[in-house]
Amino acid sequence: MSSYTLNFPNTDHASISIDPTQPLSLTLTLQNSPILFGCRTGICGTCLVSASGNILPPNEDEQEVLALLAPDFPSARLACQLTPTGDFSLTPLKP
Repeated sequence: MSSYTLNFPNTDHASISIDPTQPLSLTLTLQNSPILFGCRTGICGTCLVSASGNILPPNEDEQEVLALLAPDFPSARLACQLTPTGDFSLTPLKP
């Protein structure tokens, strides 16, 4: 399986290569990305981002949290719950 490119638009952070076999939260933490993590289970909202590109849609549990944290932001996602399927972009949001 090949790697994916993750971009961080509107930040000073360079693009990074993502290994799709590794947890995204671990990779982002090790790469010192601008995305912060708290619980890593999809309930705290610390990793709230604007996401675009090749990612699977949110599951029902993530949708419930997003409805509370970012009801008017259709591109909002929780980075700890993302499953990339190709190149994608993330921009941190304030919960």
